[in-house]
Amino acid sequence: MKAADGGHIVNFSSISYMMGNAGYAIYTAANGAITAMTRSLAREFGPDGIRVNALAPGWVLTQKQLDMWATPEDLAAHLDRQCLKDHLKPEDMVGPTLFLASDASRMMTGQAVVVDGGVVVTG
Repeated sequence: MKAADGGHIVNFSSISYMMGNAGYAIYTAANGAITAMTRSLAREFGPDGIRVNALAPGWVLTQKQLDMWATPEDLAAHLDRQCLKDHLKPEDMVGPTLFLASDASRMMTGQAVVVDGGVVVTG
């Protein structure tokens, strides 16, 4: 990227480090570390024109989660806490990821962009 006079790095984190939910300490710590690394690398690589950001999604409902973990009660409780009353889908991550990887976000670096339907704001 240095040789190309810059570039874009998009890391993937999660809102878990913002929520502090019980039972997920290692997962939460790992996502907090990804966000911290994103900020550090933004400072390190910025002078070379390399932007580093992260996408921090909420609960993205995949088929695996529906098959293995997501009970109707869990889904309903999650929507009750979320501002926007619809479930995040994998395709909801495409636009924000493309934005972070494009020149439309050319002056953004070191940021964790939250896409969560409004869960973090409700605590």
